[in-house]
Amino acid sequence: MRRLSAFLFLTAACLWLAAFGRDRFDLWVDATVLPDVLSEVSVEVRARDATLLRAFAVEDGRLRLALRLGAVDPTFIDMLIAYEDKRFFRHSGVDLRAGVRAAGQALRHGRVVSGGSTLTMQVARLLENSGTGSMAGKLRQMRFAWALERKLTKREILTLYLHHAPYGGAIEGLRAASLTWLGKEPARLTEAQAALLIALPQAPESRRPDRHPQAARAARARVLARLGRVPSYALPDVPRRMIALPRFAPHLSARLRRDFPTALRHDTTLDATLQARMQALARRAVMGQQADVSAAIVVADHQTGEVLAHVGSPAFSDAQGALGFVDMTAALRSPGSTLKPLVYGLAFDEGLVHPATLINDAPVVFGGYAPQNFDGAFRGMLTVRDALTLSLNIPPVRLTHAVGPARLMAGMRRAGLRPQLSGGAAGLAVALGGVGLRLEDLVQLYAGIAQGGQAQPLQFLRGGQTQRRSTIISPVAAWHLSHILSGIAPPKGVAAQAGQVAYKTGTSYGHRDAWAIGFDGRHVVGVWLGRPDGTPVPGAFGGDLAAPILFEAFDRIAPQRTPLSPPPAGTLIAGTADLPLPLQEFRSRDAAFAAVPDSPKLAFPPEGAVLRRSGFGVPIRVDAGTLPLTVLVDGLPVLPRLRSRAATLPLTDEGFARISVIDAKGRSTSVHIRLD
Repeated sequence: MRRLSAFLFLTAACLWLAAFGRDRFDLWVDATVLPDVLSEVSVEVRARDATLLRAFAVEDGRLRLALRLGAVDPTFIDMLIAYEDKRFFRHSGVDLRAGVRAAGQALRHGRVVSGGSTLTMQVARLLENSGTGSMAGKLRQMRFAWALERKLTKREILTLYLHHAPYGGAIEGLRAASLTWLGKEPARLTEAQAALLIALPQAPESRRPDRHPQAARAARARVLARLGRVPSYALPDVPRRMIALPRFAPHLSARLRRDFPTALRHDTTLDATLQARMQALARRAVMGQQADVSAAIVVADHQTGEVLAHVGSPAFSDAQGALGFVDMTAALRSPGSTLKPLVYGLAFDEGLVHPATLINDAPVVFGGYAPQNFDGAFRGMLTVRDALTLSLNIPPVRLTHAVGPARLMAGMRRAGLRPQLSGGAAGLAVALGGVGLRLEDLVQLYAGIAQGGQAQPLQFLRGGQTQRRSTIISPVAAWHLSHILSGIAPPKGVAAQAGQVAYKTGTSYGHRDAWAIGFDGRHVVGVWLGRPDGTPVPGAFGGDLAAPILFEAFDRIAPQRTPLSPPPAGTLIAGTADLPLPLQEFRSRDAAFAAVPDSPKLAFPPEGAVLRRSGFGVPIRVDAGTLPLTVLVDGLPVLPRLRSRAATLPLTDEGFARISVIDAKGRSTSVHIRLD
């Protein structure tokens, strides 16, 4: 009886000591101070198809790319666990059985044959950046591993390993290693590739394939041999160099990182293949040019506003001092003649001119401002179409005087542009480039013209918010501009047919900027060349430098051009003699609408009237004037030969409208109304 009592007492004591030890062990593990297990990963910029365009380094210049476990080849995962930690999914962080086995093997062979560290213990070492040589360090890793297993799932621990495993140099993590050493994502790996990526973290510097290829081959072979996966065919050689990660769209990437500092991934609208082609084209564009000449290119889909390629300079480097780092797509520059189409479009909508209207290219002075043509010559009377095609300076200044510089500035803002004046109010010189604009601004303006006069904001990120589109000019005015600009002959030496691309060139004062902006039925392209510091480039002209690059850019987008849009309904296509008398020759607004005896007058609606919309249109009544009358709405003839003084205009859409009446003697009147 006494023996039984003593046995029971000893058993109870042992159980109590075991429980006490377990509780103390739990307290010891739970008291472990863990570092932040959220891995800092590189900020990534991706193309529209998720292709990596740019990755930014994390602390100490290390490259560590985000990776989901599901994006890793299952063969790699199976081989990693089989080689490094067979009981990974069964132990609690420390595999005592494996540790005893490793110690026994070391005693028998006199050297380390296999390690006893589990994947969890390796994660502990990587997170703490601690060594493995001392018993204290090993004990710390064991404690850390037990604590990790209580806080994280096995999949989370495995993901941490795949993020932090070292692969030589500044490369950390499986995805960065796979891209750097193999040039591919780790979603699909051969057994030989998987074996190499398993072997490298054990001795990342002494097994680097670019420096120690023999050691890398031997380590790969050991992994395959231990796993029984030695192939019957000869293995390919290990990679002999690191593959630099792409640095496409570096200026845009840096901008996105700056503007969205908390985002880890930026999914852009860029086309990776087209981006590479445009970067190569920008480099070729400056070959043979004067020193420090840079180039910038923007390509967008004007139907969606998505930017497909964005090149801020030929090289994002210090090859040209600091100039290569300047993003010339966003730099304020003088747009030269590239604003002239907007001047003409506004004049079309005001009913001041038609493409067939005659306008006088002759000396003129507005106050103290006397504009001159680029070549210093004057051509006298010519059509508006020819004035724009020849890029003359005096006709658009005359039209800007009639439209008003403030209207021109407002038109730019409606297009989403951000014009900057050097000081004071806008003057007539704005029409010839006397305003600061960006290449991105001009691409957006021409995208709006290509879209029938509807502003088309540029989009750089996929899934961006759709912005409300405003009207820059009417669809008819936009088509007239497209038709005129598509009639400009391609530059010399360019194998392209006229009529495929509507484009305009520009050269700023002092030959500081050479521009070419153009579009077909789908894409809009903007090209700039010049010096980032604003110093002149003698002899630089938009037609000579930028236009050939523009057409080459279109060739690199697609071998065939998308046709331009047909004319919208109501477009007046006529020769000069067939136009209403006031449109046959341009006169200033004051001259065109000056009151003369018996000139027509709109008795209703009055100037500035706000009318309620109805399904019956807008009634008008005209006093005086000689019949028949011609009634125009926003410059378009609506009632061409009206033989009564009262009629109803088919106006039902909400917004502003300009009603003009011209009598048989060419006398006219005009009012602005609004329909609510």
